[in-house]
Amino acid sequence: MSEHGHGHGHGHGHGHGHGHGDDQAEVLDLDAELLADHTAAVIDWLPTSAPRHVVDLGSGTGAGTFALLSHFPEAHITAVDSSLDHLQRLRAKAGQRGLADRIHTVLADLDTDWPDLGTPDLIWASASLHHMADPAHTLGRLHKTLAPGGLLAVVELAGMPQFFPEQAPDAHDERLPHRGADWGPMLTEAGFTLEGERTVTVHLERSEKVERYARIVLGRQLEPEALEAALRREDLALRTERTVWAARKQGLAT
Repeated sequence: MSEHGHGHGHGHGHGHGHGHGDDQAEVLDLDAELLADHTAAVIDWLPTSAPRHVVDLGSGTGAGTFALLSHFPEAHITAVDSSLDHLQRLRAKAGQRGLADRIHTVLADLDTDWPDLGTPDLIWASASLHHMADPAHTLGRLHKTLAPGGLLAVVELAGMPQFFPEQAPDAHDERLPHRGADWGPMLTEAGFTLEGERTVTVHLERSEKVERYARIVLGRQLEPEALEAALRREDLALRTERTVWAARKQGLAT
């Protein structure tokens, strides 16, 4: 669920990463490690038992992809992203883990080019929908893509991750007007039946990985001297909230 960074310009198909260049991939990999338990809990909560074909919409470097493969051992996954570099990293990880035969990658900018994704029975969209130019149109396409009875899982952050108690949640970004939106009404309008909504609070105490994460994210906001002072603070921790919507396409599964 590699969504913490929210880098603009990368999201037409994946919607991940605060950093740029090499930093972006590192943020995604840190997300995967730091939030592994939370991601597993969210997947376990989903009202679906044994999907055979899963689409990871905005896969990044594979945080959700590998969590889904672990939870659903019979599933095959189509990982969709607009970054060739991220998909190459994902494929390399799949090969290292002996999972290459269960993953198909698709390079696509979903605002301009909707690929053939088959008829999956689960679509996982983690921090990707808020990057779309027309989310309502995207939800309509997802509804058509899903198999009858299939499930769409939308996972979104309330705002940018916070590292200190005095930081106020920041959901506003003029470049990303749909971040922090309530997706429930939009899902219903697109034809889905909302089956569940859950907000998960994430609070991870200081660790080497949290420090690395903070260095990248805060490094985009602070001057070097202020960054080093911030990283020395004893109350540094990773704080954020994620909301999950589970939406069903009505119809009999085949």
